[in-house]
Amino acid sequence: MRAKSGFTLVEILIVVVILGILAAIVIPQFTNASTEAKQSSLQSDLQMLRSQIELYKIQHNDFLPPGTSAAAFETAMTTYTMADGSAASPQAPGDGVYGPYMRKIPSNQFVADVTAAATVTPGTGTCPQDGSSGWWYNTADGDIRANSDKAFWANHINY
Repeated sequence: MRAKSGFTLVEILIVVVILGILAAIVIPQFTNASTEAKQSSLQSDLQMLRSQIELYKIQHNDFLPPGTSAAAFETAMTTYTMADGSAASPQAPGDGVYGPYMRKIPSNQFVADVTAAATVTPGTGTCPQDGSSGWWYNTADGDIRANSDKAFWANHINY
């Protein structure tokens, strides 16, 4: 008689149980990876926005980007401007033309409404935390915050 080669049912079940245990250990490690990546991206975007606002302020005689509307803020940050803040066309360096400070306003991934994710709401006081826009820009001191819905992401104000 010849012995049949192969695995027994018990051996296969042991391997499946071991793989199940390993999966139970590894999968929870990756479930928060997406949220952590979004938080890291948000921190990076805020750092970039804050540094570009500060650069604008330095180059424009200590004046902050205009906060009369979201469009005014976006225009000031994404187009060429003169030292007085007025619009300028690209000219040779040294002609008092500054900017643009960024290509576009980045999106805030923690805002449920994607159309509002890249909108900057100017105002004074504190961030409304209502998710109506991606960013909230304080026109009084130049601070910019992530404006996501508190129910959507409770820790947004920490950045």
